[in-house]
Amino acid sequence: MVGWKSALNADPTEWLLEPENPSVRYFTLTEILELPAWHAQVAEARAAIMAEGPVPRILAEQSPGGRWGKAQDFYVHSKYRGTVWQLLVLAELGANAEDERVRRACEFILGHSQHAKSGGFAYRSDGRGGDPNRILPCLTGNVVWALIRLGYGSDPRVAGGVQWITRYQRFDDGVEQPPEGWPYDGLEKCWGKHTCHMGVVKALKALAEIPADQRTKSMKGTLAAGAEYLFQHHVYRRSHGRHAVARKEWLLFGFPLMWNTDALEILGILTRLGSRDARMHEAVDLVISKQDSQGRWTLQSTFNGRFVVNIERVGHPSKWITLHALTVLKRFLG
Repeated sequence: MVGWKSALNADPTEWLLEPENPSVRYFTLTEILELPAWHAQVAEARAAIMAEGPVPRILAEQSPGGRWGKAQDFYVHSKYRGTVWQLLVLAELGANAEDERVRRACEFILGHSQHAKSGGFAYRSDGRGGDPNRILPCLTGNVVWALIRLGYGSDPRVAGGVQWITRYQRFDDGVEQPPEGWPYDGLEKCWGKHTCHMGVVKALKALAEIPADQRTKSMKGTLAAGAEYLFQHHVYRRSHGRHAVARKEWLLFGFPLMWNTDALEILGILTRLGSRDARMHEAVDLVISKQDSQGRWTLQSTFNGRFVVNIERVGHPSKWITLHALTVLKRFLG
């Protein structure tokens, strides 16, 4: 093995290409092998995503109007079975954006969760759309990311969500006096003296999904500020007293992560942006250290049992974690 593959104990690519997980097969073909969309194997895998595995099972549970569960329970009361969470999982799995059921789900969330005036996404509706006093930065980033992945990148409502991120997302590393006024008043965990790590990560995840040649000056500025915030934390450490891990669960790799994050997801976002900062090395070494003798990574963290459909098994080799690890190593090590 040469190049980035020299960091592997063994090459797991053929394992990832097995047909039983069409989503992983599709992303392996496109991200690792870099086959074009028109390639027959890519097209076949893309079609299989909608025909077998978790995607059709999730869509089969959809109620009329594009929701899962009660309309008002799209976020809070049905973790992780409400509509927001299904939208995120479908986007992660590569669901077909042209499928009418997928589009109904997108429209439901845009109608119930988005505060039309500001563009932010809220965890509750006020009857007209998202409640402006219940907008969450991590939710806004997550939903904007999912909508872009599911074909809504040119929709003006999604552009409003992007503008919310570039206007309001903070990257404070501990301030004596946090900003006051809307949307910063209330929700201490989101808008306290230290910026919420998850809010930063999901905001960058959303903006990183926008093609580089379509990013505006404000998007680029937000991405640069957010990346520097993560560099200061060496991805997963405290910026004040860097010997300490910010949260131990960020060292446990999971999928799908929903509102949470981990070191692997953060590296995935930073490397998608082309970052190779020296302050990422420790986290990259952590990723390399977690592979087994066959070059596979284990699912260490999961919300299984709370999803509509479980994704893989905790404590077992994970095709998703392995795919994400390979993607990071390929981008970072070249």
